[in-house]
Amino acid sequence: MAKEIDPQKTSRAMAFKLWLNAPNPMVTFFKTLDVTNLVKINEKKHLKFNMLLNYCIGKAAADIKEFYMLPVGDKLMQYGTIAVNTIVKNKSGEINSCDIPYSGDLETFNRDYLKNTTQVAESCNGIDLCADSMVIGTSAIIDTEIDGIVGMNSGVYNNPFLFWGRYRKRFFRYTLPVSFQFHHAQMDGAHAGRFLENLQKEISGLR
Repeated sequence: MAKEIDPQKTSRAMAFKLWLNAPNPMVTFFKTLDVTNLVKINEKKHLKFNMLLNYCIGKAAADIKEFYMLPVGDKLMQYGTIAVNTIVKNKSGEINSCDIPYSGDLETFNRDYLKNTTQVAESCNGIDLCADSMVIGTSAIIDTEIDGIVGMNSGVYNNPFLFWGRYRKRFFRYTLPVSFQFHHAQMDGAHAGRFLENLQKEISGLR
């Protein structure tokens, strides 16, 4: 369960003070990832590309302590676990939000991913884990190639978020431009940069 913590007793004290009530506290980074390894695993092991990328996102964030804190309203909340969100097209042709608890074990994460996304697609009801886990949002717009997306600052949903479109093939490599949006009170640019570097390492090293 999430618990409120005193920002002044954390490494986010100054950032929380500076950015909590800023008109636009959200920051967006752009990075092009080499996803050749995920494409190969998808083809060889018949594991969903989106699931593999979601798993790598969770793993890349898991050892960065800032991902376990989040400004919610005027409070700073501490979480013990993280989850990765994906958007699911349901049986009515509409979309729902679906959270998957992060597990460092790929088989467990894949099982939860398939179970939760199937449940959401059939029930047309989302699965929300935000009361228990810090959720990393994702959105894949696979109908087209995109260079990047800048999300909105709602003032309500402060969670970190990744966006991407269709991956691109050039010769024998596959690349995927991604946008990473985060609240500046949660983390600084150095943390975001470390996360994106971790993400590329996890993608390239997945077996």
